[in-house]
Amino acid sequence: MKQPSLFLAHGAPTLVLEHNPYTDFLQNRLSEEISRPTAIVLFTAHFESQKQLVSSVSTYTTLYDFVGFPQELYRIQYPAKGDVQLADRIVQAFRTAGVEAAPQTSRGLDHGAWTVLRLMYPEADIPVVQLSVNPHLSNAAQYAIGTILEPLRNDGILIIGSGGTTHNLRALSWDMPQGQSAPWVEEWESWLGEKVTAWDMESLFDYEDRGPHAKRAVPRNEHFIPLLLAMGSADGGRRAQQMVRFDEFGSLALTAWKFS
Repeated sequence: MKQPSLFLAHGAPTLVLEHNPYTDFLQNRLSEEISRPTAIVLFTAHFESQKQLVSSVSTYTTLYDFVGFPQELYRIQYPAKGDVQLADRIVQAFRTAGVEAAPQTSRGLDHGAWTVLRLMYPEADIPVVQLSVNPHLSNAAQYAIGTILEPLRNDGILIIGSGGTTHNLRALSWDMPQGQSAPWVEEWESWLGEKVTAWDMESLFDYEDRGPHAKRAVPRNEHFIPLLLAMGSADGGRRAQQMVRFDEFGSLALTAWKFS
C-alpha cells in the first residue's frame, strides 16, 4: 500500500519518556492514520553532512548524542535493523539525479530518529534507513532531494523527516504550562501551518524573510530542513494535513504533518 510521508518533531530527548497528547498520538493514534510500512527512510536533523549520506548497516547501535539528561535515557536501546539493499537503491537514485551521495556503514541511530521510532514502533521490527541533511543547500534544493525519493512510497516505504518547526532551546520557558506557548510561537506556527496546508512553496522557500519570528523559531535550519524533504517526497500529491500539535516549554512545538 502506498505510504504518505511524515514530518515529525522530536522535541527534546526526553520526549521518549513523556506522556502528553503528542506522545499519545505517536504511540496509539498514528497507526490509525497510516498502514504498517515495509521499511522506514528517515531524515534526521542531527545527522549533518555536506554530502548526502545514507546509512547502510545491518543493525543499528543507539546513539546518545546529548548530555545532562536523566540516566534512564542512557539505558534505552533501539536495535533497529537496517536495509542494505534499500540503502544502495537510495544512493543510486540520488546519484542518477545528480546528487552526490554515499553509504555510511558505521553510524548508529541518533535521538532525532530513535526517540520517535521507539514511540511509533517499540518492537524495532521495521527496517530503517537513516539519511543525513545538508544545511548548506538552498531550501528549493532540499525540496528537490525529497522528490527523488517519492517513488519509494509506492513500495510501502514510509518517509519521515524528523526535526522541529519551532526548536529554540535558548528560549525555553520551564515555568510555562505544558500545552501553552509564547505568543511569537503561535504567530509563527499559524503562518507556517497556513503555508504548508496551501503548499505555498514560494513562501516556504523564503520562510526566513517572510515568516513572522522565523529566525527566533528556527535559529539554525537543520531542524526545519526535514519538513521540506518530507514535503518534496509528496510532490506528486501536494496534500498536507497537520495531525497533531502540542507545545511544551514555551518554544518547542511538537507537530506531526502527513503529506500524500
